[in-house]
Amino acid sequence: MRSDREEDRTVDSRFNQTLRNVQGLLKGRSFPGKVLITRRSDPLDNSTVRSPDNHGSLRDSETGPSQQADGSFEDELKSRSLPNASSSANQTKSSTSNSEHTSNEVQKPSIGSRATDSARLMKFTKELSATTVILEKLRELAWNGVPSYLRPNIWRLLLGYAPPNSDRREGVLRRKRVDYLDCVAQYYDIPDIERTDEEINMLRQIAVDCPRTVPDVSFFQQAQVQKSLERILYIWAIRHPASGYVQGINDLATPFLVVFLSEHAEGSIGNWMMSDLPSEKITDIEADCYWCLSKLLDGMQDHYTFAQPGIQRLVFKLKELVRRIDEPVLTHMEEQGLEFLQFSFRWFNCLLIREIPFHLVTRLWDTYLAEGDALPDFLVYIAASFLLTWSDKLLKLDFQEMVMFLQHLPTHNWSHSELEMVLSRAYMWHAMFNSSPSHLAS
Repeated sequence: MRSDREEDRTVDSRFNQTLRNVQGLLKGRSFPGKVLITRRSDPLDNSTVRSPDNHGSLRDSETGPSQQADGSFEDELKSRSLPNASSSANQTKSSTSNSEHTSNEVQKPSIGSRATDSARLMKFTKELSATTVILEKLRELAWNGVPSYLRPNIWRLLLGYAPPNSDRREGVLRRKRVDYLDCVAQYYDIPDIERTDEEINMLRQIAVDCPRTVPDVSFFQQAQVQKSLERILYIWAIRHPASGYVQGINDLATPFLVVFLSEHAEGSIGNWMMSDLPSEKITDIEADCYWCLSKLLDGMQDHYTFAQPGIQRLVFKLKELVRRIDEPVLTHMEEQGLEFLQFSFRWFNCLLIREIPFHLVTRLWDTYLAEGDALPDFLVYIAASFLLTWSDKLLKLDFQEMVMFLQHLPTHNWSHSELEMVLSRAYMWHAMFNSSPSHLAS
């Protein structure tokens, strides 16, 4: 009996260490070395583990007063069992299911939350004020979210559009913006008679798709916004003939447009009028969007070439990852005849932009851009975490119900806390499985 109690204490200690590691990640600290994850059948003692601090105040200007509960992450883990990386994969189901049974009690904001936010702001300021920005340090900070007023500069740096050396930065941006203006004159501001039939058809398709982009946000229904989006997409397609324009790329340009316009607009996005800006400002915004979109897609070109093999590869890896994390869900989906391609293709094609409220997209993209070249690989883990948020629900649905559910996911009321949970689970699973890449090889 004594040895059993000692073993239980060891298990508790390892689980609590894992929880503290993930909480450290959410607080902006680096994730310590090797992750210790093991199964736990009894609930955590609140006196032993505290909930993580929130960083919602960094985004108050975007989302209004914070609605997040500091205890949301602890409550999530209290009601779940975490698997050992070497244990049977079907035991990991409890890490994402039973969310409706978690405690609904909202804890009071931690006193240390404001201090943590101030410390992170100081770290951002320190990195950005250096003569040469150390990108790895900036990535570590940005992974957990970027203050909205710093986001334009940080995104330019993370994507490699703006150079880390501050002495060169202004000159490089000025030259790139002039290059974009030359492209507009050369490729866009010309009569159709000078275009090929293929280019005319491509421009028409872009013109059709732009009004359909983020239809639930009134800002994107402005004529000037749609015209800017059309120019950006057309020039990108012309200069990337291997893929040309593919539906879905229009969604990928929208976070850049909002972030770079935020440097010149005040208030909420619902009050922005792009037509109020002088033409030279609009051109600069478009140029920044174009070059950042190009940088992003350079790392995933085969996602948009013929047959989109890059996305098909991610869909396959997602299925294999779900098999190892929650085999009962995968088995149920296979028994019902639901193919992952039927729902996850759009997820990868649009990087989940269409699946979550638009006010959360820029926060999600902070993590995307912080991942850098590793983003395509990490997308699989984000998609798995996103899908298995509803593991219990999916087990109760038949084929038709699953198709309808996955096409209209109940995320319209999501806040930053739900998104942070998805990202935290993705990080943990990545730490577990990334050291064994053969598990997910095609």
